[in-house]
Amino acid sequence: METQEITDSLTNGAITYIDKEEAAGDIPWNQHPIFQGVYLKHLVKGADTQGKLSCHIVKLDPEAVLEKHVHEGQWELHEVIEGEGAFFLQNKETPYHPGRLGVIPQGVEHKVAAGKSGLVLLAKFFPALL
Repeated sequence: METQEITDSLTNGAITYIDKEEAAGDIPWNQHPIFQGVYLKHLVKGADTQGKLSCHIVKLDPEAVLEKHVHEGQWELHEVIEGEGAFFLQNKETPYHPGRLGVIPQGVEHKVAAGKSGLVLLAKFFPALL
């Protein structure tokens, strides 16, 4: 399966819970409230997981940057599914491409920069971000 197909499948797929099913295609994209060229689709929210986890598709336009920031109360897991870029965790830079995962402990500063083709990743938070 091509990376674009994976992104499309997740963006338009379905989420199954113990008591309901939700169409991911019905969940809106949101412009990130701070970072330009960054869009979020909140697939799984804390309201559906007793606050234990959340899962979001994060789409960065070409050359967009999710500047340095910290999540004081959550661990975060990135799963890169499309595009390319760079991940900055404290003082270390790592290439981001499909198949790469990034583990960010709570309270640790990090940044993501998309390359020329943009970048799409799943961001999972423990406990839930939203």
